[in-house]
Amino acid sequence: MSGSSNTLSLEPDAVWRALEAIPDPEIPVISIVDLGVVKDVRVDGQRVHVDFTPTFMGCPALEAMRSQMEDAIRALGAEPDVHVLHDDSWSTDRITPEGRQKLGAAGFAPPAPRSAGEPTLVQLERGPFRCPWCGSSDTRLENVFGPTPCRSLRYCNACRQPFEQFKTI
Repeated sequence: MSGSSNTLSLEPDAVWRALEAIPDPEIPVISIVDLGVVKDVRVDGQRVHVDFTPTFMGCPALEAMRSQMEDAIRALGAEPDVHVLHDDSWSTDRITPEGRQKLGAAGFAPPAPRSAGEPTLVQLERGPFRCPWCGSSDTRLENVFGPTPCRSLRYCNACRQPFEQFKTI
């Protein structure tokens, strides 16, 4: 009886596609890839290494994200090695253009690019924050503290709808 070769020929693109199917546990309209928390994917034989940076280190969804990534990699027939990067900081600039569109379509106002300048309290109170429902910039800050540290609550004076604004981080 000859030994059979049990090698896996897995391309990194297949891993990225599998990870793109994982919704963010707190905002399921956007995938973890579109959110920009997955930083790198490397395939080494049957082992897949994934580096990811959560939106913040105290993120309650950290273990859920890690577990979902491991499950997706195992479903591809590979052994996962998912590593949380503690020496890297996530930024809202990592949200993909597709992710920003998905957030807007779901009623979340995407963050302004950091290249627009460092955020200040004044910027959170006034600025070009458009309502995701009607597109008006006639909005006001209701509460700088939203349901998560990366979001604040805003109100649109034009259509009278509340919405969550992603803070520029």
